[in-house]
Amino acid sequence: MPTKLSSDADIYTEPYDGAVADTVTNNDMMDVPAAAADSKKIDPNTIILAQALTDTAISWRIHNCKVSKKTVTQDKPLPFLYHYDSLSDVVKEANPLTPKLLAQFNTPMSADEAAKLIGIDASLITSPWHVKVVGSLVVFSEALQLATRLHWTNTAKDTQQIYTQKSEDATVAAFKDWQFFGRVDVLYKNDKQALISIDEQGESEEPILNIDASSDYQLLPATHALTIIAKIEADKEQLPWFEAAILERIE
Repeated sequence: MPTKLSSDADIYTEPYDGAVADTVTNNDMMDVPAAAADSKKIDPNTIILAQALTDTAISWRIHNCKVSKKTVTQDKPLPFLYHYDSLSDVVKEANPLTPKLLAQFNTPMSADEAAKLIGIDASLITSPWHVKVVGSLVVFSEALQLATRLHWTNTAKDTQQIYTQKSEDATVAAFKDWQFFGRVDVLYKNDKQALISIDEQGESEEPILNIDASSDYQLLPATHALTIIAKIEADKEQLPWFEAAILERIE
């Protein structure tokens, strides 16, 4: 893991001399979608953002991986049916569903309230941990003078229900299927080589987006952000530095 640096805008510590620029080009990456390629001539030395971010030959590093929102609690209400389903078969047999209970199936309530409704001890109902963790990270290449800020979470829902004894175990279990989502910001300081993003679905007005060199982060349009996220998600198993950084942060 890299040493934490002062700010995202100052993550580059070595001057760029162009020595590696011609090693990461359009020729080394996947073919450009036909619809996008037809709309504009692409220089063979151009860096394609989605392809570069998933190129394991590039020395990518993770900076500033942090948690922005974290919920791990057993206090959130659940629909009655979730509480009833968590009961053992023995308890269910002793307390079969009645019209009164069926009428409450979708009513949100606590485990204690569900126990009172059924007429059993609250200790017989297993309360899940409600887990929702949201964070961000910056992946960057010193050689390319390129950084991309991404956002991650364990679930797209309000929370994910995990049945474990300890909250720490619930958090780890929740991140077995973590995902990237939302906005994508790019910081590019290399004015020697063109950088573009390609909307592979061809749904935007600008299917090929030129990303100019700048000292500030640039927000990608939504369609381009979706392309980046989809590509990284598809190749995530070959990009272990993302998961390693996230698991280190949440544990």
